[in-house]
Parts: sequence; C-alpha cells; structure tokens
Amino acid sequence: MKFFKSINNAAAVAAVITAAPPKELNINQPSSIQSVAKTIAAGAMSYYPGTTKSFADLPKPYYWWECGALMGAMLDYSHYTGDKSYDETIATALLAQVGPEFNYMLPAHFGDEGNDDLGFWGFAVMSAAERNFPQPDPSIPPWLDLGANIWNSLASRWNTTACSGGLLWQIFASNPNGLDYKNTVSNGGFFQLSARLARATGNDTYLEWANKVWDWTQGVGMIDDSYHVFDGASSSDNCTKINPVSFSYSASIFMYGAAVLANYTNDTKWVDRTTGLLEGSKWFFSPFENATNIMFEHACEQVDKCNTDMRSFKGYFSRFVYASTLYVPSILPTVNELLHTSAAAAAQSCTGGANGTTCGHKWYVGGFDGSVGLGEEMCALETIQGLLVAESTPPLKGDEIKVVRAFSGAASSSAPTSTSSTTSTAAATAAPSSTQSSSAVKRSRRRSR
Repeated sequence: MKFFKSINNAAAVAAVITAAPPKELNINQPSSIQSVAKTIAAGAMSYYPGTTKSFADLPKPYYWWECGALMGAMLDYSHYTGDKSYDETIATALLAQVGPEFNYMLPAHFGDEGNDDLGFWGFAVMSAAERNFPQPDPSIPPWLDLGANIWNSLASRWNTTACSGGLLWQIFASNPNGLDYKNTVSNGGFFQLSARLARATGNDTYLEWANKVWDWTQGVGMIDDSYHVFDGASSSDNCTKINPVSFSYSASIFMYGAAVLANYTNDTKWVDRTTGLLEGSKWFFSPFENATNIMFEHACEQVDKCNTDMRSFKGYFSRFVYASTLYVPSILPTVNELLHTSAAAAAQSCTGGANGTTCGHKWYVGGFDGSVGLGEEMCALETIQGLLVAESTPPLKGDEIKVVRAFSGAASSSAPTSTSSTTSTAAATAAPSSTQSSSAVKRSRRRSR
C-alpha cells in the first residue's frame, strides 16, 4: 500500500508564517491554513505556563493527561505547518514527564494517572519518534524507546481477572473511581500504540497484541457490528452490560490504529475496519438539517453537559482521522466531505474574545458561542491544521527513524541503540496492583456513567 501525498509541500509554501484571523480561513489555500493555525496555536499555548527550559502542569481544571494531548497537537502543528517556534517547549515538556523508569509513570501524578492518560503521552512520544523530532537529552532514552516503555507498562496491566482481558481505566487503588471499569480509550490507546510500534520496529509481538486488543474489544461488544465504539463496561458484571455512551475520540483512536495496520500488514481486513469506523463515526456529524457535516460531540454538546475533558475530544478525532488518510487513501473523499465543512465551521467559531480570535465549542451555531478553554482551542487547531496532512511527510519507520539531538536538525548516524523498542518478545499479563498508594489528592475522573 502506497501513501497518498500531494505534489506540494505545505511547509515550503512560506518560510515565515504570518498569523491571520481564523474567520479568514480559505480551506483550499495552504498558506491561509498555516496562518490561521498559527493564530489558534498561540491561543492553545497561552494555556501552557511552561517554557523552553522548564515544564509546568496546566492550570486547573485541566488534568495532566491533557498536557500530553496538547503536546501531541503541537507536534502536529510543527510538522504540518513547518513552524518550529514551539519545538523546544514541546521537547522540554515531553522529556520532563518521563518518570524514574522512563515510562511516564510519574509518582507526582499517581493520584490522577490512568491507563488512558498514559496513552495520550504515548501518542505524542510516538509522533516524535516517527518524525525524527529532536530529543536533545542523551541521559533519557530516544523517543521510540520511550514509546516502547509506555507500551510495556500498559501490557503489564492486561487484566484477565474479569471479562477475559482488557485494561482497566484506573491504575492505582488511591483513585478507585474507575478501578473496576474497562474503557475503550485505555484499550484503544494500547491498540494504537501496538500498531504504531509494530510498524515502526517491525516486531510482530506488537502486531500480535494489536490483534489481541482489537479482538477483545470487539468480542465484548465495545465495538459493535456497525463500528460504533462505546465507552466501556464494568468488570463487576464481567462486562456483560456495555455503557452505550459514545465519544468521538474513542472511535478515532481505534481508527488510526487500524489504518496503521492496513499499511503495515497489507491485510484488507484493516482497510475494512478503518472504513467501517469512519462510517460508524458519522453520527458525530450533522446535528441539524442546516448543519450538515459539521462535527459535534453528540453525547453531551447539544444538552450542555460537556465537561472540561469532553470539550477537547473533537480535536483528537480530527487528528487521528486525518492521519488515517495517509495509510488508507480510499477514505479521503469521505474525510474531506466531513472535515472540510467542520474546519470551516470551526474557524467561524474562533471569533470571540477581545482580539476576535478566541475559539468556541459549538461549531454549528455559525459563530462564537461564548464557551472558552484549552479544549476549544485544540479542537479548532487540529481540525484546521489537519487540512495540510496530505502535503506532509508520512510517518517514518525502521531505519528511517534516527536520534536527532539538536534543534538544528543534525541527526545521529544510527537508529536508537536501546533494545526495549526493538527486541521485546513478550509482555506481562499481571492485573493492576491493589496495594499501590499515593499521597496525591484523589480526583473524580472524567466521564459520568
């Protein structure tokens, strides 16, 4: 399977990007997309108090996981637009959170870290590896090894005590809300990381696990015959009652993993699954007859029940659906039909605030709806900058992946030397420990069930 790629390179359209008001977006003009993305990226990064030299947690009410999500969005911004002005800040943030075992199990966040949170840092780390993004600290393993370490951490918690497998939402007994719940985002994150590591390393242990996670998720009914992806199920009743709530990002996390496997395996079943997940995701579009093909979070948006986390979900949907087109180009017409309309609507929502560029939440109202936050900025950013995906360099793999130590772009002469990402042949299947504790304050996690 070959990559789809246009003949133009968006990063080369302009050496210097000038910021432009989002309302001026021309979705057919790369320079306009870059300029609007620059404005929204600045809005998103205004929520991040860290610098090129030091990491800082996002302010309340944003949790630690969303900082990893923000860095993933900004990695895309750098890659798609060619604007490298945030690169050192991104690297500093990613490297500061590796933890004592270089697997993003950070003691300071044990009280609020779940398996799904770990996945979002893993997505960012894998994007860094697949793009030869600079990793300037030789005392910390390369990006690819960090991704493998996150994967090993997740694999060690595959839980067979109920439901015949699956990852629980939570990790630590100090945060019991969700400790008996197996959710699709945790398992989808594990699936996607397995797929990306399989392609990046050629190690089919990761492929075996990707198949295992997919089969388990579909087998318990969290992915139905119409490729709708539901939120999860409780292990207390052996996952016999599926929570019917569905969020956009859950579907796209699985979709991108399936698309990666379509490319890696050349097996048409993964093309079919990618296509199926896209078709199943159409219920996140067209909330009204006069809002055809505009994205909305149907579980909460129309009834004003989206919490802080949920207001960022559409952004991850756009990120992974756009990226899927690189591996399964046959979905491109449908993606264009849905996300081009949504991108234009998102841009029109970014007309709030004193400067007239603050982004809103409900894109179907035809303007700014008064809702502000990091999630609103990231959703608009990822839906708009993703318009450049076809003109970007596809993810690297194998010997193409190098260790870049300097932001000048000088690369090392070899691939990562640590063995964790390339020679792992097995993963543990232990259940989560119930004895781990933390002095961190417990929190009530995201989704209401």
